Amino acid sequence: MNADTKQFFLTGEAGNLECALDLPGTEPAGIALLAHPHPLYGGTMNNKVVQMMARSFVGLGYAAARMNFRGVGRSGGMHDYGNGETDDMAVLLDHMRKLYPGLPFVLGGFSFGTYVQSRLQQHLASKGLQPERMVFVSATAGKWAVEKVPGNTVLIHGELDDVVPLTDVFDWARPQDLPVTVVAGADHLFNHKLHHIRNIITAFFRA
Repeated sequence: MNADTKQFFLTGEAGNLECALDLPGTEPAGIALLAHPHPLYGGTMNNKVVQMMARSFVGLGYAAARMNFRGVGRSGGMHDYGNGETDDMAVLLDHMRKLYPGLPFVLGGFSFGTYVQSRLQQHLASKGLQPERMVFVSATAGKWAVEKVPGNTVLIHGELDDVVPLTDVFDWARPQDLPVTVVAGADHLFNHKLHHIRNIITAFFRA
């Protein structure tokens, strides 16, 4: 976690939610809400991919917010298989939208976090709300029931992902006519390839 990261707590249905906020040097142009990988496999909001996503969005002028899912770090409750986690992400989004009213928001996730964010997007759509864009790194299509996403969603996947095979992502993306950006030689955790995540996100949002 960066030295200038602001840490705070929100109250969720299962208890306190440990959150972190990274801000740009100027007034934020938008909000990036980022979800971390699976809690039962060591996933936290300080995961290196999630932190790289946060730095990427801060570089684009966004306020980047993260949280530890239930039972992780100092967040209360227990793992709820994506159900309670989706509710908790909605609490964080509501907080950020009140903090920065009127700003567009992006939903981003890594691995299990993509499943959670796809569910949150469906919930928001039922209320007439839509993110500016979604950014998924190592989407867990085929592993969990990742919902359909808007057509401008950015999908970043490693060629050598052995947790979620690239073919599974293609099978999920194809019926939705979604493009997938494949990083050659990258595994699920993007070891030694993190800079590509930053470069891809930056290029899509500056285009």
